[in-house]
Amino acid sequence: MNSGPSENASGFTDPQAVARYTEGPPKFVPGYYSMQSMATLLLAERALDDARVLVLGAGGGLELKAFAQSHPRWCLEGVDPSAEMLKLAEQTLGEHAPRVRLHQGYIDDAPAGPFDAATCLLTLHFLAREERLRTVVEVRRRLKVDAPFVVAHLSIPQGNGERYLWLERHTAFLVASGVDAEQAAKARSAIETHLPILTPEQDEAILRDAGFSNVSLFYAGFTFRGWVAYAK
Repeated sequence: MNSGPSENASGFTDPQAVARYTEGPPKFVPGYYSMQSMATLLLAERALDDARVLVLGAGGGLELKAFAQSHPRWCLEGVDPSAEMLKLAEQTLGEHAPRVRLHQGYIDDAPAGPFDAATCLLTLHFLAREERLRTVVEVRRRLKVDAPFVVAHLSIPQGNGERYLWLERHTAFLVASGVDAEQAAKARSAIETHLPILTPEQDEAILRDAGFSNVSLFYAGFTFRGWVAYAK
């Protein structure tokens, strides 16, 4: 359920919202395309040319397309609960679609693997802490030892006044990116209402507790953080 932060989970069943989806991430996520490129490079450090790669939250197909273009021999398996978003992924992939297997559902519906690498981009912020940990554990179960796992999602400090400050900065970034001020305010409200955002320390602890080591921050863009970790 790859998502821009202005949408909650129910938005991915609305055909009109889905049709507009691919316009969102570059506006809502600072350095979105660079983050994708960095994720691709981190996977490729250990994933061979014929690697099998799991993409959790693959709806929309943006990262699937980026991976397929960069590595023509990777076997890509995408998982997403939204049928509408998977249809969009097929459209986004275009000529690359025959190389990608799409599965409707959640992590429990993903193939057993073993996979050489996995990603979960702009998705884990939809899950409460316990479900997030369970999901990451299930990703680990599907990976080979030492396989890289790349994640990126909303993650902000939440000390005295910090949550408010970072959400204010996020709203300002949206407006600076050309988002209408009223829409930006709605995006912020959606984040506060629907998303169980954790702190960076909590997110790193989840990766370690789920069976990953060498957890390293590779991306930070205002309210977003990205990590790479390796299956123990």
